Amino acid sequence: MRRSLITTVAAAVSMVLLAMLVPMALLLRGYALEDRISRAALEVQATETVVSGAGGDRGAVEHYLSRINDGSGIDTTVLYPGLDLSTDLGPHPGEDYRVVDARTTGRARLDDADDGAEFLVPVSLGGSSARPEDTPVIRVVVHEPGWTESGILRSWLVLLLLGLALLAVALALADRLGRSFVQPIRALAAYAGALGGRNRPEPVAPTGPPEVRELTSALNRLVSRIQVLLERERAGVADLSHRLRTPITTLRLRVEALPDDGDRERLAADLDELEAMVDHVVREARRSEREGVVPSTDGVAVLSERVAFWEPLAQDQARPFSFRGIAGPVPVRASEEDLVALVDVLLDNVFTHAPEGSPVAVSLGSRAGGGLVLVVEDGGPGFPEGLDVVRRGTSGAGSTGLGLAIVDKTATESGGGLSLGTSSLEPYDGARVVVELGAP
Repeated sequence: MRRSLITTVAAAVSMVLLAMLVPMALLLRGYALEDRISRAALEVQATETVVSGAGGDRGAVEHYLSRINDGSGIDTTVLYPGLDLSTDLGPHPGEDYRVVDARTTGRARLDDADDGAEFLVPVSLGGSSARPEDTPVIRVVVHEPGWTESGILRSWLVLLLLGLALLAVALALADRLGRSFVQPIRALAAYAGALGGRNRPEPVAPTGPPEVRELTSALNRLVSRIQVLLERERAGVADLSHRLRTPITTLRLRVEALPDDGDRERLAADLDELEAMVDHVVREARRSEREGVVPSTDGVAVLSERVAFWEPLAQDQARPFSFRGIAGPVPVRASEEDLVALVDVLLDNVFTHAPEGSPVAVSLGSRAGGGLVLVVEDGGPGFPEGLDVVRRGTSGAGSTGLGLAIVDKTATESGGGLSLGTSSLEPYDGARVVVELGAP
């Protein structure tokens, strides 16, 4: 917007300046020619006085002409009657019909010439015996001023500098005006972009044009309303968590009082699954409060630390355990808590479903386009055929089915994905899980 405004003002002011300065430059040249013609008229009068006063003394006239013909753009010539050009004095000898007309009629004339103007003035020598055809004629040729003559170039440079100064002032004013429009919009955009963070930014004070102030006020009101709704939702989730845990605890106490061991174990497992689901729902509801709209975490540090947390358990179960990492930091679009839960789910599946002593291999690498790729392999029996990791509640192995669904959601929301395959680790062709985590 600011650049467009400056470009528009520059184009408009340039056209106005050209429409004004070009005619003024041409007028300056015309004024310089008129000034020369005025000076030539005075010079004609002086020359006429010299020629009429000298009478037949052509030496005095020639001396005067050599003094006034100084290359200033005005050339004076005295044309005496006769066909011999040697009798003429000055830089432009020779006669034409205009000289003959001025001599015979006795009237001065001003004619346009190829490069200026020409004065022809007959000079009366006095005496009753003088004939018109014996009258000398003064020819004054006024040349049109050139670029460097009569201060024209200097005047044109002054006009050019004046035009550039006016253009610079207009652009400065346009830039200031554009800044008054753009800066409030930039502040509003920065405020809107910061709304996705964990901490709510301070509201923007309405400034700038009326439309921008109105938009700022409307956005502030909208953010306040959303904040109120989020606080109500968080309070409702906390209340829901509290309300659900009380009956779950009551049910657990009643289950433990059952006389049949099979029923007691089965119902206790169902309560464990229910409690895990409630914890998951509460955790997901508080996600925006915990990490903001766009989370970002050093994936190398969090994943490497969590994989190392599981290594002692592998040693206790005599599992060959290997981990290949990379140098960090490498930010990924996921919270630290989600990454920890992701590793826990993957390795818990391995330790739960792969026999003790089967190997485990974890590798961490860079992802094309930014982010990380986490690969977890084991030497267990592998995944059941037809496993749908997106569908919650179905695992095919006797669990809640939430584990891989949580991993898939974390990977997908980060801009990556989850894929399952077959490992080449012995003794079985075990499971191979590839988790791609996108960059913020």
